[in-house]
Amino acid sequence: MSEDFITLTIGKQKSIALIAHDSKKHQLIEWCEANKDVLSKHFLCGTGTTARMITNETGLPVKGYNSGPLGGDQQIGAKVVEGKVDFIIFFSDPLAAQPHDPDVKALLRIAQVYDIPIANNKATADFMITSSYMDKEYEHKVMNFSKNVQDRANTL
Repeated sequence: MSEDFITLTIGKQKSIALIAHDSKKHQLIEWCEANKDVLSKHFLCGTGTTARMITNETGLPVKGYNSGPLGGDQQIGAKVVEGKVDFIIFFSDPLAAQPHDPDVKALLRIAQVYDIPIANNKATADFMITSSYMDKEYEHKVMNFSKNVQDRANTL
């Protein structure tokens, strides 16, 4: 195991996580409705209330996990680690204190570690959803975590 990085592929059909803080849920629902044609070609998941509201108001099927403060952000992060979430749309509220802020930061960190596209606002989400990569595979390099663990174990 000599490679420091490995190549991962985000498939043509993406697994997209949809998350929004309470004050941004309606904005995310409007965004989903406006981008329904594109989103309907992908697998959608999200945190509890947000997932339910998107499904109810747009008809898009969204697999729901727990609410963010009850572990939903962590569940989405685990799916990133498992390679089961490729893309995150997270309309966050930067002006309101969040009781689960450490969970949000952990999700953002794990998305960075695994080089997963993440939009934190509508403008970024608009750029991402209109990207030519939405309709094709995307290869990206990430740290070879197995080698990293092995190297660390050998130095301890």
